[in-house]
Amino acid sequence: MKKLFASFLALTTAVSLTACGGGDSQTAQSGDDGQGETLNLILRAGTYADVIKECLPAFEEEHNVKCEVQELSESDLYSGIALDAINADGSYDLCMVDGSWMAEFTENGVLANLSELGYSLDDDIIPATTSICYVDDDVYLAPYYGNVTVMMFNKANVEAAGYDASSIESLDDILEICQKAQADGKKGFIYRGDGQNNLVVDFLPILLSYGGWVVDENNQPTVNTEEFKNAMNYYLELIATGEAQVKDDLIASIDTGAGTMGVGWPGWYTPTADSTADYIALKGTATDSSEAYNANVYGIWTIGIPANSQNKELATELLTYLMDPAVQKSTVASGGVPCRYSSLQDPEILKTYPQYEVVCQALESGVYRPVIAEWTQFYTTLGTEMDNIINGVKTVDQGLADAQSQLEELMAG
Repeated sequence: MKKLFASFLALTTAVSLTACGGGDSQTAQSGDDGQGETLNLILRAGTYADVIKECLPAFEEEHNVKCEVQELSESDLYSGIALDAINADGSYDLCMVDGSWMAEFTENGVLANLSELGYSLDDDIIPATTSICYVDDDVYLAPYYGNVTVMMFNKANVEAAGYDASSIESLDDILEICQKAQADGKKGFIYRGDGQNNLVVDFLPILLSYGGWVVDENNQPTVNTEEFKNAMNYYLELIATGEAQVKDDLIASIDTGAGTMGVGWPGWYTPTADSTADYIALKGTATDSSEAYNANVYGIWTIGIPANSQNKELATELLTYLMDPAVQKSTVASGGVPCRYSSLQDPEILKTYPQYEVVCQALESGVYRPVIAEWTQFYTTLGTEMDNIINGVKTVDQGLADAQSQLEELMAG
């Protein structure tokens, strides 16, 4: 394995194979109960796995197969896939992959070439969501769950500030709404400060709206820049209107009106026309008169097949089935978010779930996190320095300068 996987192993020596699913998992095999083969799936826990699980019985019956599902947190899922990739005979036949892992996984031969297995992406899938699914012209992943940043808000609090969903045009509008809510005795902006990844990723839409990014076209760090400093100074002012909360508390806070706004993801919350909370796609403008940028960040959960799967042919049939437009549309009522126009623009779906129009807009103008093998180390370093800034340990200038130098060293290898 290449150097990053060697580093990964050194960092995960305390992680047992059982915790990562390597101890009890079965490779595809004939069942003892009259069923045919077994397929093992390793998925992101939550709605992302739930909507896949509800689709499996029909596939199992048609193919006389049993599907065993292991559901893990984001960090444990990454560890489980990476650790199992070292084994010649893999434990898993289908895996859920965050887009930011793509470079590392393909560099280290973790994923099977889906094109060689006969799979291709169709034109109904929103094109921008497929950009990280290819290596050269071959498909390695399929965009299954359209997670993308949205700005969640409490309708009543926003209306009390003189706005509604259609009139929020810029980051300045968001700051004004949150400041008015704070003046009314409510919390303004709620953010996640419970980990470097959450801190960085939820900040990225703000950074993009200021025309900044974390790397340039050559994947060199661009943290100590005027755009990043402006975005960071704005963010400090914005989060001063509220507080840090974990995900579930953030959702509850905005839903009840105790909090007013926060960066969220469709996989967390499915508002309806009658919900107290809603969300919008960011316009990508810092002020009403500034340039608009693509500012909605992808957290898309893709699905793929491990290169060491022992049953690639049947796993490809399962992947094809799960990506079928009609099958994906059937998951919407349970919180599924397909990256498909046929689901997100369906008039009947929009009658009940009007927010899918917003999700479609966000997916069309979305931005993937840097597709670099070093991303996990990158966000850990950057998030640590951002946390230092937020907690007053360092100034904006010092924290970003320190982050820049550390990231340059990381990317230099």
